[in-house]
Amino acid sequence: MRNRVLQVAATAAAVLFSAPFATAHELCTLIADADSDSGKVLLQRGPACSERVTPASTFKLAISLMGYDAGVLKDAAQPALPYQAGYPDWGGDAWRRDITPATWIRDSVFWYSQQVVKRVGQERFAQYVKAFRYGNADVSAVPVDDPGQNGVWVMSSLRISPEEQLAFMRKIVRRQLPVSAHAFDMTALIASYGAPVDGWAVHGKTGTGSPGTDNRYDASRAYGWYVGWATKGARRVVFARLIQDEQALRPNAGLRARDELLRLLPTVDH
Repeated sequence: MRNRVLQVAATAAAVLFSAPFATAHELCTLIADADSDSGKVLLQRGPACSERVTPASTFKLAISLMGYDAGVLKDAAQPALPYQAGYPDWGGDAWRRDITPATWIRDSVFWYSQQVVKRVGQERFAQYVKAFRYGNADVSAVPVDDPGQNGVWVMSSLRISPEEQLAFMRKIVRRQLPVSAHAFDMTALIASYGAPVDGWAVHGKTGTGSPGTDNRYDASRAYGWYVGWATKGARRVVFARLIQDEQALRPNAGLRARDELLRLLPTVDH
């Protein structure tokens, strides 16, 4: 009897902990060859690969490129900017300290993004986004010197599709954007995932946002992004994954999108 009770309890626990993953649906997963002229698609799944949504924190890759190119960012450690009272702090203690370019990407610190684009300046910021052909390139909603907590890339006017994310990643890998070699080098460095994944060196950025254009986050409808590129020997691939939750879940949707993409990455060898 006791064994039967334990078996039922274990089954219930398995259902409980696996159920949240069933409440997020895949909008698009793309993995493509970075070097073929056609950008040969190696894996494509999902019904919404051409649908534009908020880029959320994946836009930090674009901010990094423009920040290093403009000289606002120096290297992985500079500038180290101090947290100030009134800055967005929903990231907790990890955000309430001095932040470097490396920790900015690692901890996805929103207020650091604000400070970088503010230093780039509105006109040059808009020029970069247009030159990158980044999604709809609409940065009209939120000026870069806005004192509030809003960024144009956070549930606002700037929108991008998974297909467009993939194209942007190819331009980064192939160095086909109008930025310096230093900007490419440093962005790759601070966006490194770290430990190899089945021999792949991975570079990318997560993002978590939701529908709407009023900067109001709805955790029960959260989008989760993971975009980037990976290298293994002479091979280079680019990827973009977008999911959407159907209820509020932990960890956030961006981290779960990343983890699933990394599980899929080894399949491109077969």
